[in-house]
Amino acid sequence: MTYGWHDLLGNIGVVLILATYLLLQLEKLSATSLLYSATNGLGALLILVSLIYQFNLSAFIIEAFWLLISIYGIVRYFSRNRSRLAARQNN
Repeated sequence: MTYGWHDLLGNIGVVLILATYLLLQLEKLSATSLLYSATNGLGALLILVSLIYQFNLSAFIIEAFWLLISIYGIVRYFSRNRSRLAARQNN
């Protein structure tokens, strides 16, 4: 087995997702924070890149949905902040 740059990216992605989950469980990170969604999304993206070189359908499906859910979290974060900003300006 050879260890390529894509394997390194996939492993970095795994570490990002696991570290994010650990920080969530330790209550050091909020599930509604931008950092939580962005780190999960980046981790999933890095794993997806590694899967291009060694494809696995099950891993691809979970990481694709992980990325989509993270993007949804990022969009929600910015929507909430935009709503808060608009409410402040109206007061």
